[in-house]
Amino acid sequence: MKKTKRTFVLLLLLAAILIVIDIPENLKFVIPFGSSKQTITLNPPSINTTLFGMKIQKKFTTHLGLDLAGGTQVSLEADMTGIKDADKQDSLESAKQVIERRVNFFGVSEPVVQSAVSGTTYRILVELPGVTNTEEALALVGQTANLEFREMIEDTIDASTAAYLVPTMENTKSVGISGKDLKKSTIQFNSKSGEPEVGIQFTPEGTKKFAEVTKQLIGKRLAIFLDDVIVTAPTVSTEIADGEAVITGSFTVDSAKKLSIQLNAGALPVPVKVVEKRTIGATLGAESVLKSTRAGVIGLGLVALFMIIEYGWLGVLADLALIMYGLITFALYRLIPVTLTLPGIAGFILSIGMAVDSNILIFSRYKEELRKGKPSAIAMELGFGKAWESIRDANFTTIITSIILFNPGNWSFLPTSGLVRGFAATLFIGVVTSLFTGIVVTRTFIRVLYKGPKVMKGEQS
Repeated sequence: MKKTKRTFVLLLLLAAILIVIDIPENLKFVIPFGSSKQTITLNPPSINTTLFGMKIQKKFTTHLGLDLAGGTQVSLEADMTGIKDADKQDSLESAKQVIERRVNFFGVSEPVVQSAVSGTTYRILVELPGVTNTEEALALVGQTANLEFREMIEDTIDASTAAYLVPTMENTKSVGISGKDLKKSTIQFNSKSGEPEVGIQFTPEGTKKFAEVTKQLIGKRLAIFLDDVIVTAPTVSTEIADGEAVITGSFTVDSAKKLSIQLNAGALPVPVKVVEKRTIGATLGAESVLKSTRAGVIGLGLVALFMIIEYGWLGVLADLALIMYGLITFALYRLIPVTLTLPGIAGFILSIGMAVDSNILIFSRYKEELRKGKPSAIAMELGFGKAWESIRDANFTTIITSIILFNPGNWSFLPTSGLVRGFAATLFIGVVTSLFTGIVVTRTFIRVLYKGPKVMKGEQS
């Protein structure tokens, strides 16, 4: 009994923590204060600390998908000219992966990047929730970002003239160093001018190449091109053997960030062009959220009412466990985080009804044991024990289905749609959470708060 009470106290503490995590953004309270009113705004907590040398940053906010929060949708078509038929599918998938890395570096929450082939047309669909600047999105995902280091061709150019000539693809030649030789790039600021720069660090092989090139070009210019456009062409003053360099070129913070993202993600293996772009507003999404929330509240209310009518005080305890289920589920959405879409909300509402299935099975078994003349406490424990196998099997099949729909291996013969995956994710979380609340939470509440009849009335044997 002591262990049960300890578990009950821990559940109450957990509920308090979950309520704090689940606080809606910008929740406002108006409190009368004398002749005036004081407005208090509450927001979910955030974590910004260092633990064991690791910086931990976490903000507990709700992430909404493109259909709810609005954003940008871009359709790109890959130019497969010169690519062998056998290599076209691989090239498309490589381009998709590069774009995914760029978007993830950009910090977009739960983007959707999909490839599609129709006849001879190869396309990539990109959905960026919360990004309303279409041009910014296009500049990020559509550019090739092919970085190349080149030296001036001095065979046809006078040495004195080369120092002032603007480098082009025609009057320069490659030195054998490209973006493939980069390990990473970062944004930094010039210590003297304060202007943003892009710092680059080469791979071990790239470091050797760069050291040899800079040694040979001391006193000469080393031009840096991005997508065949000159970025900068500094004069090499000394050999650079540490594998680190800086790209300057009158950058703004945003342009330096964009270049750094593109370099870190890599160059697109094939050229792409924009065939469709559109900005999706959040007005429809807000209305859908309101209606979905209303549907969820009505569904939750009806389920709670049914449990009370059918099972009395046991139903009340099951409803308390159902509230706990809602708190845990929504907190997990923020912790993971899960991006909520309309299908995702549908998965959550569906899991509400499933959340009480285990309670119904347990209570039915409990009544059977009471009819056999078992004391209430023993009947309840037997009810939990005998119902567990049915609960386990029923929920296990749903978990398998949700995993298949989520398609964690990204197999082409299974669904790859972000909306379907959102439904699968919320359904999976809901089922797993319902197992915990149905077995652990409900059982603890009953052990501590419920004192049933010794034998069911009128059913003594």
